[in-house]
Amino acid sequence: MVKDLYVYVLYIEDERPVIDLVREALKLAGYKVVGATSGRQGLALMRERKPDLLMLDLMMPDINGWDVYREMKKDKNLTDIPVIVVSAKVPEHGKVIIEDLPPVDDYITKPFDVEQLIRSVKNALINGKS
Repeated sequence: MVKDLYVYVLYIEDERPVIDLVREALKLAGYKVVGATSGRQGLALMRERKPDLLMLDLMMPDINGWDVYREMKKDKNLTDIPVIVVSAKVPEHGKVIIEDLPPVDDYITKPFDVEQLIRSVKNALINGKS
């Protein structure tokens, strides 16, 4: 079996064009991005194949991003995945937003700069698990 040469990034985002933009940008940097357009779909994909990094939108129609994050942190197989929140909603308290949850690895505000996104992904992967 051939080992995947790419770092596997899962991006849970309800807007397909945003997933496509991120997929193309990160592909050029050597990352493979799989998109999920709902929180439920994203959780199922995470459990099927654990990603090296999760990028997560907060405002989605079925399960909001914080609920996805909370569910992921309850699962011992998923809890160590680094997480970058990518959202138009700006946090008031930096990366620590919900007291009962550990902080995310980074927070990027939409619209985002592609270079900033790539730096954030590299940093989250280098700095270890959340």
